[in-house]
Amino acid sequence: MNNAFQHQVVCFGEVLWDILPSGAVPGGAPMNVAYHLQKLQKNPALITRVGVDERGQTLMNVFTSQNVCTDFFQVDDRHETGKVYARADEYHEMVYDIVKPVAWDFIEWDDALSDLVANAGFFVFGSLAARNKPSKETLFRLLETAKNKVLDINLRAPHYNRRIVEHLLRKADFVKMNLAELELITGWFSNYTSVEDRLQSIRDKFSITKMVVTMGGNGALLFMDGHITRHLGFKVTVTDTVGSGDAFLAGLLAQLLDGANHETALEFASALGAFIATQRGACPAYSLETVKGLLQHQSIEI
Repeated sequence: MNNAFQHQVVCFGEVLWDILPSGAVPGGAPMNVAYHLQKLQKNPALITRVGVDERGQTLMNVFTSQNVCTDFFQVDDRHETGKVYARADEYHEMVYDIVKPVAWDFIEWDDALSDLVANAGFFVFGSLAARNKPSKETLFRLLETAKNKVLDINLRAPHYNRRIVEHLLRKADFVKMNLAELELITGWFSNYTSVEDRLQSIRDKFSITKMVVTMGGNGALLFMDGHITRHLGFKVTVTDTVGSGDAFLAGLLAQLLDGANHETALEFASALGAFIATQRGACPAYSLETVKGLLQHQSIEI
């Protein structure tokens, strides 16, 4: 087993197959983030669970071939590997039918996970992994030991409720969400309309000083310690948006681990997220040189 101290980022939650109209591709937000962090040479670890089926073994093989740590993949002999039926609507936004229950709903506690998470620079988790009691309880225990807790909101109806989301927000140090999620959450307790006011309301209610909001074709906004940094995004030809937000988060965390300033970190994250939107699926093969080229030229297609 890899030494826990080697992993700068630990991701927790779902691994699955996105069943797209064009075929099945590996997916799941924590898995996607880990995949791109490995591309960025951050040696992430992923805590998850797969079934004893062909899809589960294939996912393990995909990660092994990409040199991503699979030491913390649990194997479930009762539940199948996760799968999601995904399709794009007329606005290029993805609509998901997430099968339940599946293996990642039953991630078990293991004492080795505590040291793994405690020694990571970032612990990345989402609200979807809290939809079922076994995984939720494991997650809640890990949140007590993690140093820098990164909540990727990732709301997927009907797989969340306000009580659990607010609990996760109270535990988080850093929150990533899209604009629709920001509007939904702040609508629970405020009537603000501007993005800035909504972010301030989350800061005040949950004591979170670090947030990032992705806004699709309108770029992204980073709120850190009272300062707002904006990036207007990159104009690209969209193939599908599956995993583009996860790639964005991986790029942002990698840059912050490297000590980049807010502007540089946000620009790189935006470029990586935009590039992934031009590809099929969340985890395509790619070279970082391609992303650097997008940064240099400001767009793939104008």
